[in-house]
Amino acid sequence: MGRGPRELSRLEREIMDAIYRVGEATAADVADEMSNQDSFDSIRVTLGILEKKGVLKKRRDGNRNVYSPAVSVTRAKRSALRHLLHTFFQGSSSKAILTLMDTSKLSEDEFDEIEAMLRKRRKERRQ
Repeated sequence: MGRGPRELSRLEREIMDAIYRVGEATAADVADEMSNQDSFDSIRVTLGILEKKGVLKKRRDGNRNVYSPAVSVTRAKRSALRHLLHTFFQGSSSKAILTLMDTSKLSEDEFDEIEAMLRKRRKERRQ
């Protein structure tokens, strides 16, 4: 896969976000999808870089290149989360969760969802 999603620049991450949203896209599609004002040429060049890094696949459609993720969104999320945990929380999931709970305005429904997930995981570990 080359370098992982955690090692992407700001523009590379924004392009990947756009492609994950639409599934596959040409450079023009990505430019339309993105909210910033990066030039079309920089987007086109960055798409090529992302392909070389192994996070995008390219296919030809007439005279256009069409790009799609080479890494599932789930795998990309896990890779980015592992990097975040390692960088800021000494690899501790509990430290990250506690920080998130301290800094987020979680609704009662979100607390209930977290509690239910914790109960389910604890039960699975005991079996």
